[in-house]
Amino acid sequence: MNTIDPHPRFDKAVESAQQGIGPSKGEAAGLSPLALEIAKQFRNDTMSPVLVAGVVRIVELLLLIVAGFTIYLLHVGHEPELGLQYPIVIIGLPLLTVILLEFSQCYQMPALRNPLPKLGRILLIWSGALAFATVALFFLKVSSEFSRLWLASWYVGGFALMLLLRVGVAQLTRRWVRNGRMERRAVIVGGGAPAEALIREIEQQPYNDIRICGIFDDRDDTRSPRVVAGYNKLGNTDELIEFARVARVDLMIVTLPITAEARVLQMLRKLWVLPIDIRLSAHVNQLRFRPRTYSYIGSVPMLDLFDRPINDWDKVAKRTFDIVFSLIGIILFSPVMLATALAIKLDSPGPVIFRQQRYGFNNELIKVWKFRSMYTDQCDPAARKLVTKGDPRVTRVGRFIRKTSIDELPQFFNALMGTLSLVGPRPHAVSALANNQLYNEVVDGYFARHRVKPGVTGWAQINGWRGETDSEEKILKRTEFDLYYIENWSLAFDLKILLLTPIRLISKTENAY
Repeated sequence: MNTIDPHPRFDKAVESAQQGIGPSKGEAAGLSPLALEIAKQFRNDTMSPVLVAGVVRIVELLLLIVAGFTIYLLHVGHEPELGLQYPIVIIGLPLLTVILLEFSQCYQMPALRNPLPKLGRILLIWSGALAFATVALFFLKVSSEFSRLWLASWYVGGFALMLLLRVGVAQLTRRWVRNGRMERRAVIVGGGAPAEALIREIEQQPYNDIRICGIFDDRDDTRSPRVVAGYNKLGNTDELIEFARVARVDLMIVTLPITAEARVLQMLRKLWVLPIDIRLSAHVNQLRFRPRTYSYIGSVPMLDLFDRPINDWDKVAKRTFDIVFSLIGIILFSPVMLATALAIKLDSPGPVIFRQQRYGFNNELIKVWKFRSMYTDQCDPAARKLVTKGDPRVTRVGRFIRKTSIDELPQFFNALMGTLSLVGPRPHAVSALANNQLYNEVVDGYFARHRVKPGVTGWAQINGWRGETDSEEKILKRTEFDLYYIENWSLAFDLKILLLTPIRLISKTENAY
């Protein structure tokens, strides 16, 4: 099996000695009845902290603007005949305040669940923004046109509204955490006394949103108890891969000591394929770093090993990107799609759209839409036999639309609905083969491609790695380019790939049959 090196920063010699069992083998590991029962309890989606924080930002901005306008009407005049300078201040001052609050991490979930420690900072930012506006108005020589009573009233009223909003949000979020509507699902890797100490410390943290699902450990019951601090040991790290996907785990905490470098690396080679945050607990380690080196669960220090490739506002931005450009693509290519649908219908009997089951984000199965390019009675939904040059199963229209990738255009609708992204690793059929082997049997770490949502187009495709995979090298190269995309993702990178796609599809058609 070929191995893709996910992170070049690992020491090569240590990695080669610690290859262990490939992540793909964990896919076949069955869960115990207890682990499966617990995993099913967590299948429901939780409320997104990103969405909640986003709503708070918008509501706080609107409250400050409405307060400024309302107090103007009360103190300056009952007719809303505002000069240009008033609307600029009424909109600009709240906008500056929200931006500064963002940079001060006052919209992070810990700050929203417990606003008291941040109140001084919020007051300082609101005061500083008002002072900045006052100084700017003075230098612009328009300060005399503003009512001091209006500014003072807005200052007091605005802070009161921010305080009320944050107290209300804190009450709501605490209630959502208690009833499980907003939580971070975590698993502990490594049992025994270190795991028990970590769990006890996490449980003592106020306003804690961590919900521990269970413990996973490769050691047997003689070295690692079956129950630690009231939580069951649910399996080993191979079984953890499947559990994390079923239970939709958000966070994995490794309790091994930093000095156990070989064991940590061995675990990471298995677990890095998952789209979750991986942290190394540092609460009992004697080796101490600077405070900024750590992230924290309450006051419990953690070392960040891996983060989700696309998280928080990046996820929102990418989804917005997909919706906007999918709609543009559907509008621009609608004449081509209508003409293609008509040509398929006239060329051979059968449906216009072909739906194929493929692997999606986090290895979930999705239905991908394509224009039908084969005769109906010879379609291969599982893709057990790759399409080759001159394949008799492909229709006359099918040859043209496959060569030009027009058959992929219905996937704009997949991207609009959210099963695909516009840009990402291409989704492969569940039974696709390379040299008569399943892709995950050829490439160790293959399933790491699924840490992000698959795409209509991708970095591998515009670099010529598309079409038939009749050799191990081709799927190895595809995976290599896909992992590069995941590790280097940005919206600018997505836009670059999207713009290059039509150019490369025209110039690189030799592998498309």
